[in-house]
This record gives sequence, structure tokens and C-alpha cells, in this order.
Amino acid sequence: MTSAAIFGCTGYRLSAQERAFFADANPWGFILFRRNVESPDQVRALVQDLRDSVGRDDAPVLIDQEGGRVQRLGPPFWPKYPPGAAYLQAAEGDVFKARELVRLGARLMAHDLHELGINVDCVPVMDVPVPGAHDIIGDRAYARDPQTVAQLGRAAAEGMLAGGVLPIIKHIPGHGRAFADSHHDLPIVETPLAVLDAWDFVPFRAMSDMPMAMTAHVVFTAVDAEAPATTSKAGIRLIRERLGFGGLIMTDDLSMQALSGTLKERTEASFKAGNDIVLHCNGKLDEMTEIASVTKTLGGIAARRAEAVLERVVRTPEPLDVDAARARFAAAMEGRYQAASGPDVGEAQAPELA
Repeated sequence: MTSAAIFGCTGYRLSAQERAFFADANPWGFILFRRNVESPDQVRALVQDLRDSVGRDDAPVLIDQEGGRVQRLGPPFWPKYPPGAAYLQAAEGDVFKARELVRLGARLMAHDLHELGINVDCVPVMDVPVPGAHDIIGDRAYARDPQTVAQLGRAAAEGMLAGGVLPIIKHIPGHGRAFADSHHDLPIVETPLAVLDAWDFVPFRAMSDMPMAMTAHVVFTAVDAEAPATTSKAGIRLIRERLGFGGLIMTDDLSMQALSGTLKERTEASFKAGNDIVLHCNGKLDEMTEIASVTKTLGGIAARRAEAVLERVVRTPEPLDVDAARARFAAAMEGRYQAASGPDVGEAQAPELA
């Protein structure tokens, strides 16, 4: 039976131990990081090995390919893409032009991923940063107001879907108001629910038809004063009912330090809260084994949501003249934005970069 988990691996190829573990645990999917990327042929082979290990050719293989600070595939084999905020800047504030650029950038990224067999990208970022918030989101966000974020996030999702890659909206119900980096600390947001509803939640509500969403390891005291959204029944209920999200809900990385307790306890709390799938990224076999020991079998409504996700994959992407599209994208973006500084994201979880 398929387990309700997504796991990573440590290197460019599967070890015998990893292969045996995946065959036994049978996770629903996998996630790749820079530590897993050497060359196009190597990535293709690793993607196929991951799917072979569980005997499912349609097993989801995820990656974080946003552009900017969060880009696992890059030069010399893949283009360097801009961060989310760059599109509106390059369009000189014209949201319609920015939409076209976002969709084109996402379509090109989807092309890169589809060529490798990767069928899920952890984009778009739907968070809306507020003044003074931690820059862990920063220029990863498309804009600083919820309506524009919703429009540009929609364009990114459309580009991904057209290219045969599934998007994941993140970090639901919102990470933009957090004053701490949830990779290292637990952010606590004390904003009233009415304000959250009118600002932070707006882009996620607008994207409630998307196939998948990734949770925020953030405490919203107006929703649950004790637990972050990931492990909060009230938080997941808010996502389902108040935001109207009907797709598959997966946790952000369980190894992030915003969460407390053992990995077993984090896993159990995530399922008890109502998540469909748990995510663990760093590829450490002992941690994955601990999580797998208490991971649920994918069944019931969660299984139906997972099946619906895979049905959204476009097997034949829409036609694209890749060279012409790259030239058009480069001409539109070159020299028209200033990349902001900020912390690298997620790779600190990789053993070799700790």
C-alpha cells in the first residue's frame, strides 16, 4: 500500500539502503534538491530510479524551482530564473504585462522539468509580505498586495500546468506576516482573524481550485494559539472551510525547526490535524525510517485527492518554440529588475550544507 509521505534522498544516485527503504515504505512521492543534481542525464536517471523503487511510473517527483534564491536546477545546464518579485518590476508595475511574463517564465521552467521527468514544482509562492517581516519570503513573493499576488500566482500555475507540471501553492494559509524563518524558529502571528481574512488569506482563497497546497509552519493565534497551521486541527479546518481548498494538503518539511517534538510526534500531529501527506526533505535515512514507522497508508478521501492530483498532469504539454520563448523572456527581463538579498532557502536541511 502507498504511504502518505514524500521523501528525499542524499545524492546523485540511490544507495542500496535507500532503494530498499523506498521499496518497503512505498512513499507517494519524492523531492529533489541541489544535492541531487549533477547533470540532465543524471537527474533523469535518478528520477526513473526513484519511480522504479516503488514500482509506479506516475509517482510524483517534486522540486523547488521558483527562481531567485530558490532554484535547484541552474547553470550551466539550466537557465537562471528571476525571483517572483522581478516580474512586476520588469513590467514597470503593469500587472497585465507581469502576468504574461510570469506565465512565460513558468512555462519555460515547466519545460525544463518535464524534460527530466519531474512532474511537480513547489510554486507558486502565494504569501504576501508585510513591512518588517522576515525576508525568508521577501522577493520570492510576486507582489506586496494580495490581489496582485493572486493574479500573478494564477499565471505561474497556468504556465506550469500547460507544461505538464503540477503546481503547489504555498505556504497556506500564509507566511508573509511571519517575523521569523520557520526553517529555524516558530513564527507567531498575533494579527486578528478579520485582517488575515482580508489580506493574507486572499491569494490562497483565489487559488482554491489548485491540485495541491503546502502548509505554513506558522502559529496564527487568532486560529490556534498553541500549534502552527501544519499541526493544528483548527488550522487545517480553516484551509478547508474558510479558504475553500479542496485539493491535496501536504505539510512543509517536517525537519524544519519551527516544529517541536520528535519526528514521530510531528508526523502523528500532522495527520491528526488533517494533512493528507507529510513531507520530509533532507534524505537522512534514520529520520525517514522514524517518520515511516507512523505514517498512514494513503486511503479514503486523501487517496481520492491524490488520484485527482495525478489526473491533472498534462501528458502532452502545449506546443512551445523553446528557443524563441527563451529569447523573448530574456529580452523582457534582462536588466529590468534588481535582485534582493536574503537567506538561501531549504538547502540548509541538506547534510552536506548543514
